[in-house]
Amino acid sequence: MTERPFGHTQEGSEIRLFTLGETGGLQAEIMTLGGTLRSLTLPVKGKRLPLVLGFPDNGQYFADTSYVGQLVGRFGNRIAGAKFELDGKTYQLTANNPPNLLHGGTIGFGKYVWNVIGAGSGKTSYVKLGHRSPAGTNGFPGNLDVTALYTVFENTLTLAYEATTDAPTPINLTWHPYFTLSGDPRKPIDEIQMRIAADRYLPVNESRVPTGEIAPVAGTPFDFRKMHDVRVPPASSHPQIALTRGFDHCWVLNPGADVAAEFYAPSSGVRMKVKTSMPGLQVYGAYHFRSVYPGLHGLALEPENFPDAPNHANFPSSILRPGETYRSFMSFTFSG
Repeated sequence: MTERPFGHTQEGSEIRLFTLGETGGLQAEIMTLGGTLRSLTLPVKGKRLPLVLGFPDNGQYFADTSYVGQLVGRFGNRIAGAKFELDGKTYQLTANNPPNLLHGGTIGFGKYVWNVIGAGSGKTSYVKLGHRSPAGTNGFPGNLDVTALYTVFENTLTLAYEATTDAPTPINLTWHPYFTLSGDPRKPIDEIQMRIAADRYLPVNESRVPTGEIAPVAGTPFDFRKMHDVRVPPASSHPQIALTRGFDHCWVLNPGADVAAEFYAPSSGVRMKVKTSMPGLQVYGAYHFRSVYPGLHGLALEPENFPDAPNHANFPSSILRPGETYRSFMSFTFSG
């Protein structure tokens, strides 16, 4: 593990950059700005390949609205109408994705400089970051204290969250790397092969919020129980594909599966296995990059609770209450 300065925010706060992992294996660069995964590389056939999208300087991270590599909270994905009811009270949130809240609101976790709680080297290298989200941030109740522990052990990168609150509040913490796996960010993701251990998925409405239905993947383009490429099928293949023009959905993970998902890039030979304690996996093909970041391609994978969970009684509860501790983890294991 190494640590170095990586510039300052406009307000003057120092940003640190931690490099986890050994020189002969998987290496991850973690910024204290947003807990961002700036880079992730793996030696393959004598060459170190980039596996995620990242930017060379802080200015691009300040300006970025695509959550590239960032920690996401308080609530990953969308909350319909930017409001929810809890214990008989209605809370109005910031509608940064009108009419909905997206990824925590106007200023989410990815735009704050997190505090360094600890860091260390050895067979497992790690850095632990912390952040307090004050009551009222983007409309959410309760002071929320969050820690994010990053570790690299051999060729596995793990993120483990913990959080506590002093008032009941929804919470859905995730991460937002855009994976390339081919080793070439300019290469379209169409060739990437994907397997998801999920018999069901969540259909969405025109604003990409779950309808509340939990639908079977069988007989649909959302059936990735056997590995095949992520190339977008024609709009005529399914109403949901016509609606979203690609994959931007949450899969309902099967409990007890060997892995949550598996991905493979034939051009590089890199394989990635994903494990998580969360019940869902959002997969998004970053189709908006055609206009925002021309020439860059990536696949966003977000282990999470179900989007809009506070507004659906049939979804797993996302409410954290005083005296409880929220815990979740996600891990990414690579071979090539």
